[in-house]
Amino acid sequence: MPAGSFPASAWPRRPELDPRIRVDVRLHPAARRRALAVDVRRGLTRVPRTLPPKYFYDAAGSALFDRITRLPEYYPTRAERSIVQARGGPLMRALAPEDIVEIGAGTATKIRPLLRASGARRYVPVDVDEHTMIEAARMLVRAFPALSVHGVVGDFERDLGAVPPPSGRRLVAFFGSTLGNLEPAERLKMLGAIRALLPADGRLLLGIDLMKDVSILHAAYDDAAGVTAAFNRNVLRVLNRELEADFVPEEFRHVARVNVDKARVEMHLVADRPQRVRVRALDLDLDFAAGDDIWTENSYKFTRPSAEAMLADAGLAIERWLTDPGDRFALVVAAPSA
Repeated sequence: MPAGSFPASAWPRRPELDPRIRVDVRLHPAARRRALAVDVRRGLTRVPRTLPPKYFYDAAGSALFDRITRLPEYYPTRAERSIVQARGGPLMRALAPEDIVEIGAGTATKIRPLLRASGARRYVPVDVDEHTMIEAARMLVRAFPALSVHGVVGDFERDLGAVPPPSGRRLVAFFGSTLGNLEPAERLKMLGAIRALLPADGRLLLGIDLMKDVSILHAAYDDAAGVTAAFNRNVLRVLNRELEADFVPEEFRHVARVNVDKARVEMHLVADRPQRVRVRALDLDLDFAAGDDIWTENSYKFTRPSAEAMLADAGLAIERWLTDPGDRFALVVAAPSA
């Protein structure tokens, strides 16, 4: 998540950590706040107004997203998990990675069965929250005594260059169809950075959501319980707290639209009435008419041909294409093609 970088040497390894754990911090909270200010000023003073979806994920937003993953309408997490459960063991034994990098690792729950099946010796999580990373690393080294953890606290769109060189056959894992939240040019840049992490025998394990019936997609992003609506509005609470804004989140309704032509789901916050919002930290006033919106997220969906083309543009070729029984989601194994 873009927010500026600082030298890892500015934050040496914490002395209380297990010697099998190293955490390099490339991203400081002050830098994240500066990047938020830049993104908000740029995004809310243009047409259409936009906010990057990465700002959903403060503590409250992360908790709301966890609830979303357990909703009956939200299939991606269950579908991806079913692939890992059914195919992950044989896949890891075939790939035999010794070094696993996980982009957007969070609490490292998704990678556990793959670590168990692979017997990897080193795990390299990349994510923005140092506390979460350290707690996950402590749990992992207790569960896997032969494992070492070398974490990178940073922005995965900017700081993949800080990932240490491979310590053996490398697998880079990028789950959850997070790549689908990036625009095409951003996706190509991201995949290029991932490609640079892979030696000739390295592999990418990529989760992607597949294009499907509009009604299924719409329900997944506009659930009956209103959890996704609360998640969407949470970005306004982040702005209120971090930039001294005075949004009233309840005066913006959540709208999810399926754009079939562009193969994506679009999320918006739409003003219910005319209002002026003050963002004090930016000395910025924003006027909204009833019906004006803020575009908060695109979630792109894929087919096998579109995934093949996307990966080929980044110098990667599909080796394995694994889907759940309903063909709703895919885990793709890709290899360097040149």
